[in-house]
Amino acid sequence: MESEELDILVIGGGVVGCGAALDAASRGMRVGLVEARDWASGSSSRSSKLIDGGLRDLEMLDVHLVAKRLKERGLLLQRLAPHLVRPVPFLFPLQHRLWERSYVSSGILLYESVGALRGNRRGLPHHRQLTRSGALKEAPALRSDALVGGIQYWDAQVDDARHTMFLARTAASYGAAAANRAEVTRFLRQGERVVGAVVTDLETHREIEVRAKQVINATGVWTDDTQSMAGPRSHLYIRAAKGVHLLVPRDRIQSHTGLTLRTDKSFLFVIPWGRHWIIGTTDTDWDHDKARPVASSADIDYLLEHVNTVLTAPLTADDVEGVYAGLRPLLAGESAATSKLREHVVAHALPGLVTVAGGSYSTYRIAAKDAVDEAVRAMDEKVPQSATEAVPLLGAEGYWALWNARRALAERSGLHVERVEHLLKRFGSMVHEVLRLIAEDPYLAQPLPDSDDYLGAEVVYAVTHEGARHLGDVLARRTRLSIESWDRGVSAARTVAELMAPFLGWTTKQVADEVRIYLKHVEFESEAQRHPDEGWSDPAPLPDLDSAWFSQGRPTSGSP
Repeated sequence: MESEELDILVIGGGVVGCGAALDAASRGMRVGLVEARDWASGSSSRSSKLIDGGLRDLEMLDVHLVAKRLKERGLLLQRLAPHLVRPVPFLFPLQHRLWERSYVSSGILLYESVGALRGNRRGLPHHRQLTRSGALKEAPALRSDALVGGIQYWDAQVDDARHTMFLARTAASYGAAAANRAEVTRFLRQGERVVGAVVTDLETHREIEVRAKQVINATGVWTDDTQSMAGPRSHLYIRAAKGVHLLVPRDRIQSHTGLTLRTDKSFLFVIPWGRHWIIGTTDTDWDHDKARPVASSADIDYLLEHVNTVLTAPLTADDVEGVYAGLRPLLAGESAATSKLREHVVAHALPGLVTVAGGSYSTYRIAAKDAVDEAVRAMDEKVPQSATEAVPLLGAEGYWALWNARRALAERSGLHVERVEHLLKRFGSMVHEVLRLIAEDPYLAQPLPDSDDYLGAEVVYAVTHEGARHLGDVLARRTRLSIESWDRGVSAARTVAELMAPFLGWTTKQVADEVRIYLKHVEFESEAQRHPDEGWSDPAPLPDLDSAWFSQGRPTSGSP
């Protein structure tokens, strides 16, 4: 990035930042993308993992926003990322006769009609009206006195961390220079104009001047912090809202479908997720360390209390296998009108500096496009229009053909067909690169300790192809062992670190330190979840899980 002036430098490796890098690179521009921690290490790995049209927005009669979200859902399912985004059914239990069925049915019919008008309902069944017995057949876990019937409809879900990482990889495949562990410490200025940034390589501590015609600030809940380096903040600011989700094993809730439950504040979702259910979410202000949002016992109790109102076998804290907390960057401002904004906003905060903030995961591509459009408007040369509606992510091309041939692929690789299906849903047509590692070293076909889902080859691939630099990158984002196992990935930690070590040049001591830091974070989060007050998270000094070596002043050696 320091060798020539870029057209656009994007700050922030979340879904919008990575999406902006892909948008700009696919227009033929010289692009740089920097992230201080790891791809999707903030909000973009801790969402509800839904790609939906927004039932709450529809209830607020924001049909325009719903139409946008449904179009994006269709693009992701059909073209952009079919290996990472897939349909999922939901049951809406009805508790009142006559009026509620009519009210909810008309809303969901409108929901589907908006999607159909946009031409993006292909692959999703239409909603179904269910009697009480029909609803209980779909979800036997529901109490019969908790509903009088139900409506089943379809939405979509995504592995958010992998999707964001694939955006970064796809941007790189189109020529973008992308670096995680690279923190912007100050902006370069010519008078009032921003002409680039000073970036610190957090692995080596080297400072690099990166010059760019336009800089895009896409740092989510850190938007105000990044903006403050350039001068006074704009009239909009970001409020961090904490959302907590629980994971419980699939056998704890007998159901063939996800659930959508209305609460006194919003909606609560029970979402199928592999061998688990995800239950979420909460919505509370967060005024503590943005890098370390944690769930409190009050958050966990709130979710269990609400889901238990409809279950025949109530869940307890002992049923909770995993917990994660994320921060949603909500747009707020100095007036009532701006504080209620639900869509993203793009602003040219200063000459040379574009800020994009707010919005939802489902509409990341539109936010990214709008940010690049705003940056392009200030350039002298003519730049092509956005092409990302027609740019599949790596792994998407050829995915369905490989899915149809999965049994033959299993026979050739020596893996069970279910294992191949799991790999296809994580890597798409890039699965051949993973299988090649296994062919070269059959030991990598072994599952990780206390994990039936993830193989040693996936750890090696995470380092050699997916930009993983630390143990937490693999356990929390390249895989989801940190939330999908009873011990939060502790049993697998040393094995994973030892698999990573040769490719990152780690010494025996560095392996031990990576494990020690990961265990300390698990202990920290587990202790926080036993306290009712989330403010408990503030006082304890703790090395950053996502930047283990530089936090101790010892840069890593080697690179994949």
